[in-house]
Amino acid sequence: MGGLRTALWAFRRAPLLSALSITTIAFSLFAFGLFGLVALNIRHALEKVAERVEIRAFVADSTPIETLTNAADEISKYPEVLKVEIVTQDQALAKARSELGEFKDVFDAEFLPASLDVKLKPGFQDPATVRKVADRIRTHDFVDDIRFGEEWITQLYRLRNIAGVAGAALGLAFAAVAIIIIGATIRMAVLARSREISIMRLVGATDGFIRRPFLIEGSIKGILGGGLALALTYLAMRLLEQYLHFETVFFDRRIAILGILFGALIGLLGSAASVGRHLRQI
Repeated sequence: MGGLRTALWAFRRAPLLSALSITTIAFSLFAFGLFGLVALNIRHALEKVAERVEIRAFVADSTPIETLTNAADEISKYPEVLKVEIVTQDQALAKARSELGEFKDVFDAEFLPASLDVKLKPGFQDPATVRKVADRIRTHDFVDDIRFGEEWITQLYRLRNIAGVAGAALGLAFAAVAIIIIGATIRMAVLARSREISIMRLVGATDGFIRRPFLIEGSIKGILGGGLALALTYLAMRLLEQYLHFETVFFDRRIAILGILFGALIGLLGSAASVGRHLRQI
């Protein structure tokens, strides 16, 4: 309790310096949070696109509906498969005419074959898995052709991997810059109380006793800065939605709490490093 009381007293004694530290932490984490939000929405958009991945097996015209039903039941039991839909020639014709209304007179009942449309479960939409499932479906005698946009799926996952690697690298760079800026700000707060630290040393205070209030103060500043950064990030997201008219996703509760705890950790580590360096110099 003594360390907490000392930390709160330091806030009251130097409110402007404390506000500067909190604001610096907030804006450093805000920049990091904005980048994280962009990366999250890119990933979300790619996942939405991946949900449209499906395998379409075109079947021979003379295939009985009972054969298609039995095959659909068998394929639906594959561990990678979410559902299988039987699309008859009439259904394929109606769908084509509704989606391509300007060309509806081009299609007739015999132009489009019946098919089995196979949707895959999340996590099983990568190129290798889609190709493996397609090869299993191709073994059925009634399958004339099979399409799953192999080149498109490969490009999608290549883009996803590049975005993941680039996101991790830039995220680490943003985090490193934030830690450097925050550490320098906390260093200023420690230097402003150098005389107090020297007096405590003279009266026999241990290094642990001297560090404790600074560590608590740094953690509190980190929590407040992290909370402010989260609020600013949410406000920025809402402004983007309002003016650019597109839907975005925000951090879930777990990530939001981790962000605030990350702010507390940065404040703690910055204070520990600054106080430790100062104690070695006196």
